[in-house]
Amino acid sequence: MTDVTTAANRMTIGIDLGDRFSHFCVLDEAGETIEEGRLAMTEIAFRRRFETAPAARIAIEVGTHSPWVDALLTKLGHEVLVANPRKLRMIFKSDRKNDRLDAEQLARVARLDPKLLSPIAHRERSTRADLAVARARDTAVAARTRMVNHVRGCLKSFAVRLPKCSTRTFPRRVVAAVPKELRPALVPLLRMIGELTERIVAYEKRIERLSKERYPETALLRQVNGVGAVTALTFVLTLEEPRRFRSSRSVGAYLGLRPKQRQSGASDPELRISKAGDRDLRRLLVQSAQYMLGPFGCDSDLRRFGSKIAARGGKSAKRRAVVALARKLAVLLHRLWVTGEVYEPLRTATRCAPPVVAIP
Repeated sequence: MTDVTTAANRMTIGIDLGDRFSHFCVLDEAGETIEEGRLAMTEIAFRRRFETAPAARIAIEVGTHSPWVDALLTKLGHEVLVANPRKLRMIFKSDRKNDRLDAEQLARVARLDPKLLSPIAHRERSTRADLAVARARDTAVAARTRMVNHVRGCLKSFAVRLPKCSTRTFPRRVVAAVPKELRPALVPLLRMIGELTERIVAYEKRIERLSKERYPETALLRQVNGVGAVTALTFVLTLEEPRRFRSSRSVGAYLGLRPKQRQSGASDPELRISKAGDRDLRRLLVQSAQYMLGPFGCDSDLRRFGSKIAARGGKSAKRRAVVALARKLAVLLHRLWVTGEVYEPLRTATRCAPPVVAIP
């Protein structure tokens, strides 16, 4: 048995991470509180407190600061458990919730059974840095969309209806239609929209370079019509290690694209998806699914699968079709990544087609 494991059996620490300060609680082998305190959220403060301390099992909750805290404490020789907040309802649903008690709850759960925390593993530092490029691009796109919508809404209130145009040409096409009294308000916004477009193009070029130079496996995913560079790179960086999934089917559940379950006795209601996974990747997969079902989507097994669900009718049929197609797409992308196979858009349709009989 290693020194870390032996020490962890003697001492368990829970740390409730805050933005400026964190509270910690130390339990001994018998589960008695032997120390409580507060730390500044700096590397120096954490190193000073835990560098010379005996190796222990430390539980923290995933959050903005958890990646660097996890890396530092692990480097100092401690066993770190990064708790999944979705599994800790006993803490954030409690009617006695404060930082000191949260730290104690983390320590007690970690001491009782670490599996109750559903611990997660942080991505590598380089992976997080590359993923930040894709997410910065998404942030810029969201900001540009909000500005465009504001300009359109403002002009409609002055009886000005703008022509249809792409977002990239929007500032140039719109500036001449802005009334004189609105120019002080909207012309600066149009300039910012143009500048944001230039930044977005630069991000997209950076993503293309990253895909080709550091993540060539994204080419396997981009075989699928509707999956572009941003979606492929985000998929690879979010999952990071494809072999950690026992089967491709589990990827859909990992990304929150499976229905919730609330079975009790004979009751088994149909619920919405869990939305438990990465929100950004889930949104990109849904956008890809919408493209596949749209007018520009190519004929494929995926499109036929989604169209069949949408054809069932009802108010939510199209929405269910998009979600189901996004889940199926996630499974397919993982399968292509693991196997390196060449994508066949109509593989199932070809295999199930009746044989052609030659007429003599």
